[in-house]
Amino acid sequence: MMHEISRRSLFQIAGVGALGLYAAGALPAAARAQNSQRALYHMTPPKGWLCDPQRPVYLNGTYHLYYLHSGVNNGNGDWDHATTADGVSFTHHGVAIAQKPDFPVWTGSTVIDEDDTAGFGPGTLIALATQPTDGIRKYQEQYLYWSTDGGYTFQGLPDPVIVNTDGRSATTQAEIENAEWCRDPKIHWDSARNEWVCVIGRARYAAFYTSTNLRDWQLKRNFDFPNHDLGGIECPDLFEMTADDGTKHWVLGASMDAYSVDLPMTYAYWTGEWDGEQFNADDLEPQWLDWGWDWYGAVSWPSAQNPETRRLAIGWMNNWKYANRDVPTDATDHYNGQNSIVRELELSAQAGGKYSLLSSPVSALSSYATSTVPFEDQNVDGSFVLPWNGRAYELELDISWDSAANVGVSVGRSADGKRHTNIGKYGSDLYVDRGPSDLDGYSLSPYSRAAAPIDAGARSVHLRIFVDMQSVEVFVNDGHTVISQQVHFTEGDTGISFYTDGGPATFSGISIKEFAERI
Repeated sequence: MMHEISRRSLFQIAGVGALGLYAAGALPAAARAQNSQRALYHMTPPKGWLCDPQRPVYLNGTYHLYYLHSGVNNGNGDWDHATTADGVSFTHHGVAIAQKPDFPVWTGSTVIDEDDTAGFGPGTLIALATQPTDGIRKYQEQYLYWSTDGGYTFQGLPDPVIVNTDGRSATTQAEIENAEWCRDPKIHWDSARNEWVCVIGRARYAAFYTSTNLRDWQLKRNFDFPNHDLGGIECPDLFEMTADDGTKHWVLGASMDAYSVDLPMTYAYWTGEWDGEQFNADDLEPQWLDWGWDWYGAVSWPSAQNPETRRLAIGWMNNWKYANRDVPTDATDHYNGQNSIVRELELSAQAGGKYSLLSSPVSALSSYATSTVPFEDQNVDGSFVLPWNGRAYELELDISWDSAANVGVSVGRSADGKRHTNIGKYGSDLYVDRGPSDLDGYSLSPYSRAAAPIDAGARSVHLRIFVDMQSVEVFVNDGHTVISQQVHFTEGDTGISFYTDGGPATFSGISIKEFAERI
């Protein structure tokens, strides 16, 4: 959707109102420093650089998640391993697939080979990962690893199972550059045809392969899209899902850089049909699962309780526009990067025959809150400071208005009101503007404001706002819209205020769930 003024660069038109995990497991002593900035209820690495999550599998009553990990920011690294029973509390197990000299392990996916199609034994955990053969980037090829001990250690085949023929035939610089984008295999079982389907991201299309044994793959037809301004496909996602009206649909997702056309740099997706040869999209214009700056490399996987109708999803809360920069936790906690809240996805029928993925925070998260604080409704004309302070919480509320031009909530508000991140509705934008929270030495400018489309005539909105030390995630209405942002809050950025410009608004149903301990 194009606008005369960029959704992302437009400064909030503000009056006085708007101005006015580490997860379970042993946390290193260094990470418990008094000035720690470590997230309380998000997954973070014990130390070092966290990058793309790999799609988890459910094995022996536990979700097994792998993620790219390095000792230095944006360095070559390994697949590290973490497990979770509920999508909130993670236990870290260290390196599962280690890099070798000139042979780093990049993104891929894992599956459980229940029927022993690959010949390593029933129930073997199989991983396909991209690696640069002989350390040559144009040879981005797909390698197979397998685990027979429940995903804790892996062995690998010496040769690629999917060869990058473009890379091996490339001679000109243009051919080489095009070949250097053949990565991130994602595997899904096609029950209708009794075969595996693999999608691989390319610079301008998605390449599909099929196999009956996970070792020998046949190239099928590519999925192309006419708007190449959407960028290349990274970390593609492919799955089949039953919608809320009982119909089944295939979904193709991908992390894409559509910044040049004023669209997100997060997770785009298409609904459609896989016919055994190609993916046929219902509409070649994608939908977006997140409108913020920081939900990249995302993956989804079936819910163990409702695998046909519900999927879980997690994304890397970073962006390649600034991912190479240090962040405050580098200095205070010796790590860089976190994953988002795990979401539950539902495929919902919309008007006109369209199907959309709706997002909600995984339900188990609420059980980790240490307290819930309700507040009386507030009629605000200008600004109102909520009598509460904290750095890790969920704020839920409704906002309704008649004539106000701009309404919203400021989180991470400093005592003098100068520092804050604004979440509000202005015109046809639902925005999160972290600009007033910018921090010298860690600036995220000019990538400050993110906005999602909303009906310009809307006069109410329901918000669930999740703040956790260095991040904000906003779920709007029934999860049709989500905006995820890393934000560099300081220790004094603990307040909350409400604001309006151009008229009053009612803030109702206000409650805060506090997270006072690291999960």
